[in-house]
Amino acid sequence: MNEKETLVRFGISMPQFLIEQFDALIVNQGYDNRSEAVRDLVRRALLAPSNIVPEQLAAGTIVMVYDHHVSDLPVVLTELQHDYHQEINSTLHTHLNYHQCLEVIVVRGVVRRLRELHQRIQVLKGVSYAELSVTHIDGQEPSSHQHNPQHS
Repeated sequence: MNEKETLVRFGISMPQFLIEQFDALIVNQGYDNRSEAVRDLVRRALLAPSNIVPEQLAAGTIVMVYDHHVSDLPVVLTELQHDYHQEINSTLHTHLNYHQCLEVIVVRGVVRRLRELHQRIQVLKGVSYAELSVTHIDGQEPSSHQHNPQHS
């Protein structure tokens, strides 16, 4: 956290059983306090692809699992990746077993294009899993956040 940032205190009410589960979770994850854990939860929620403006620049990954024996699927995936070469920085491909491959595509670009690539992958026959995860939004460093005093 930036030294110049102003921390705002606010209260959260929740059932006893939920706070006990949350406290156990944050201890297991190594947090020093609830505030750090809540800040990370908020950051994660704000990075959900559905919460990001389509024209925003972002970076992240598309993870997929697919059956490479499905007719022409490896060729289709390669062609698709060539269609989005400007958004793709790197790929990692590994064989899970005789039929299934896991591929991680590191992407950076306009969120609309990243979503489009993800959607085109997930609907292909033979793709059993595909997920877009945004891990960075350009221009969203802590110094550029604007706080609304009505939310304190």
